This record gives sequence, C-alpha cells and structure tokens, in this order.
Amino acid sequence: METNSEIVSSKSKKEIAITVKNLHVTYRGLKKTSIRASWTKLGSRVELFRALKGVSFEVEKGKILGIIGKNGSGKSTMLRAIAGIFSPDEGKIDLHGNTISLLSIGVGFNKKLTGKENIYLSGMLLGFSEEQIREKEQEIIDFADIGKFMYKPVKTYSSGMYSKLAFAITAILETDIMLIDEVLSVGDAQFKAKSYNKMKELISDENRTVLIVSHNLDTIASLCDEVLWLNDGNLMEIGPAEEILPRYREFMGQQDPEKES
Repeated sequence: METNSEIVSSKSKKEIAITVKNLHVTYRGLKKTSIRASWTKLGSRVELFRALKGVSFEVEKGKILGIIGKNGSGKSTMLRAIAGIFSPDEGKIDLHGNTISLLSIGVGFNKKLTGKENIYLSGMLLGFSEEQIREKEQEIIDFADIGKFMYKPVKTYSSGMYSKLAFAITAILETDIMLIDEVLSVGDAQFKAKSYNKMKELISDENRTVLIVSHNLDTIASLCDEVLWLNDGNLMEIGPAEEILPRYREFMGQQDPEKES
C-alpha cells in the first residue's frame, strides 16, 4: 500500500525535455574604428558582448514556453544555443535525447539551392531519411504555397516566402522539440492565420515541447503555458503566463501589447 508521501512523490515526478544550466554566451566582434587606427591598434578593435549571463531553467515535456524580453535581451541567442547553432562559453544544455528543430528567418537554408532542394537538406539536418522526407514532400509544398518559386533558388525569395517554406518544413516534419523565433508574425494575413492554426494543432500534442520567442504578447498569452523573461542576458522570472506577462508589461512601462518592440 502506498503511503501519502509516496503518492506525492510519484505525482511530483516530471519528465524534463530541456535542461539549461548556467548558460553563458559571448559574442566577439569588431569595434568601429578608422582604417589607420586598425593598422596601428589591431588588438583594441575586438569587442565582447555578453548575450547570456548564467541562465538556468528546465522545461517539462509537453510544455509550451514563451520567451519574452526587450530587443537585445538574448532571446534568439537562447534558441540558437539550445538548437546547437551557438556553442556556450560556459554551462550545459541537455535535450534528454529529444529531436529538435529551429524555425527562424535566416537560419537553416542554403540560399543557392532551390526551395525543393532545401526541403531535403533541412529534413536530413533534422535527422529524417530521404524516404521519410519524400513521403512528406508534397504536403510541405502544398502548405508553403509559394508556387513556381519552390523550384527557384532561395536567394530570390522575399522574407514572406522564406518564412512560409521554413514554417512548412518544420511544421510537417515534426520533431520532439520545436523552437520558434518570431516567424508567426511574418507573411501575408492568410498565411499568418494558417500557420497560427497549424501551430495550435502541433502544440496540442502533449508529447511535443515548444519554445516560442515573440514580441506579440497576445500570441504568447494565447499559446503558452509558461513564460521566461530575459533582460540584458539575465533571467528575470519564469512562471505561469498569467503571472509573468502583467509584471513584464509594467516593467516595460506600457499596457498595450501591440506597442511592444
């Protein structure tokens, strides 16, 4: 017979999909300087920017986590680090064996290849076989709905067409963890509605974990269980959306989410 403590313990056990511990990411760039100065003081041109400063959190399997913060807070850097695009300077990221995909404008396509060729390239990078991708190819083409541009180099695409193809690939080739960076706000009104509805369908799967970066607080409030708030590379708060969002709006000194930038 189970004791009360055993029952509580079993109920409290949660399957973790993502663990981030003490994550630090620093960019190394060049300061603006004159050509003459660059010849004489090359070493002084290096500039460091600490994008993430010791961030730690966990995401339960099946949760939808919204990531908010003003521009430059480290939101996109966080997603790229979790996706394996950026290597942390310090800290650890554990995906607990889950497959992962990043949906972000400007990430993941070879712009010299056609849209169709990029379907296969992206799919194989996500770990799918050529046969698995072929089975989903027409569904991706139909969902993207970019017509003859599917057979043209991606470098000829508008941001809207790029977004449509990126979203179609990630939405149709489903992974355990989906990372979404602002793409729900790109594209024409019809595609926005279609992608929003598809996203709601995808995240209804209790086994899929989703992280969404967005400045649209209405989207965060309607889709996300919890919210992680970053500010200048630091974790401010993480918790239920209905608790964090009002405090974030107050911090930003505004009540109208449409004016968030």
